[in-house]
Amino acid sequence: MSDVLWILSHFHLRDLVDILLVTVIFWGLLFLVKGTRAVALMRGVLLLVIVAVLASNFLSLTAFNWLIRNTLPALLVAVPVIFQPELRRALERLGRGGGLISFSPTEAGAMKVSRHIARAAQLLAERRHGALIVVERDTGLQEYVDTGVPIDGEVSAELLLTIFQPNTALHDGAAIIRGDRIVAAACILPLAEISHLRRGLGLRHRAAAGITEQSDALATVVSEETGVISVARYGRLVSHLDESRLREVLRSTQ
Repeated sequence: MSDVLWILSHFHLRDLVDILLVTVIFWGLLFLVKGTRAVALMRGVLLLVIVAVLASNFLSLTAFNWLIRNTLPALLVAVPVIFQPELRRALERLGRGGGLISFSPTEAGAMKVSRHIARAAQLLAERRHGALIVVERDTGLQEYVDTGVPIDGEVSAELLLTIFQPNTALHDGAAIIRGDRIVAAACILPLAEISHLRRGLGLRHRAAAGITEQSDALATVVSEETGVISVARYGRLVSHLDESRLREVLRSTQ
């Protein structure tokens, strides 16, 4: 109690401002990288640092402690290099002043989104219109959203059919769904190695496998050539789905 009283007696308004300023800086950094893969990378780096510090302090390992002391300065230099794309996009978002609020759908909203995606996929397959629809989950996809055309429209089968209408500007690329809204269309996604997939699959299937390899997203693909509906998750494709089966898969994985 005496130590607490001593701290309170020496605590001034300037100290409160100092603490709040540091808190705001860290909160702002975390808020700006929210919605990108930097969150998972940052979590891994922090976990590695905590484990290393605890091991060096409690186990009294001389050589390991020396290694940690000499590695931390290099880590401070490496962090901006590792997070360079995320930091650049975060500063751009800060400069624009928008797109900082995210929304997580309720269970009813997720079921509604699944129903609209499944219905749109079925109609697109019947018409032989190619499509690639990506549902964002825990891993943020903002870096890929930024490559497309902003939509920010409520998910509906009609809107998805319009986006993937052939010979339109938004037909090529992926539509990315966050919560219950289509945030962007014509987005460019990373491609999976063709050796990991079956022969005869096109760019849409490679992009679906690629984005799900690098995140926990769920990608629905409609083949323009065959009209086959497929779902990609964790880099693996499941094909020959109908509307009801696709709706069940989307509901069970959201």
